[in-house]
Amino acid sequence: MAVKCPIGFDTEYLRERVYETYDRVAREPNGEFHFHRGPEYASEYLKYDMDELRALPEESTARFAGVANPHRIGEILPGETVLDHACGAGMDLLLAAKRVGPGGKAIGVDMTKGMRDCAAAAARIAGLSHYVDIREGVFENLPVEDESVDVVISNGVVNLAPDKEIVFREIHRVLKPGGRLFLGDVVVQRELKPEARENPDLWAACIAGALTEKELPEIAGACGFTDCRITEHFDCFKNTSAEVKVSKDLYVQGVNFFARKA
Repeated sequence: MAVKCPIGFDTEYLRERVYETYDRVAREPNGEFHFHRGPEYASEYLKYDMDELRALPEESTARFAGVANPHRIGEILPGETVLDHACGAGMDLLLAAKRVGPGGKAIGVDMTKGMRDCAAAAARIAGLSHYVDIREGVFENLPVEDESVDVVISNGVVNLAPDKEIVFREIHRVLKPGGRLFLGDVVVQRELKPEARENPDLWAACIAGALTEKELPEIAGACGFTDCRITEHFDCFKNTSAEVKVSKDLYVQGVNFFARKA
């Protein structure tokens, strides 16, 4: 049911390729990549509020490389604890911090030092450091206590995981009972060929590791989530090199996805 790396696939090499890609985004946000970045993309393609984005530091928004918009899935309430389990440069994290306010907490976890540094700098510039907590880690082994989080947000990263079940079970572990998952990710409408699944560059491009639209709610449900549903679609690869190479043939889209811990 769930997409995993093929037998014999070098998962360490995959992790290195992903790290290198997003470390370069941190260093060179205006460089050439196979995916869109930045606040204009977020507003035009993913329906973010540009006024909200203009109020955030460029250290965060220029390096945004999400594929959907978790903030359109549901409400984040004042005083809640929110976790972005792969926060990158922190655009979604800082939006969440503004929603929870000083009585809440926004935790960002990321494996890429360059991205964590950008997120921390953006939080300082925005005056949010006292309730934004940036931590080093990976989404397969989150440095977060059991049942301590009200909302997990995620944007464009589950497809990068070699084993999706581990990621969903970690999200389930850290959520409080009744906690919500607001997830943006990539889905494919057609199954990929084996050679595509074995291509690390296509994994780093957020395509080779993508679930189908049917698999996404199935795997979340198998990991203990309820009320699993896709709520919105986005044409996140439009006019990119990834669209030219594979995404049109596979009908690749970004989606918003909601699930709840019982």
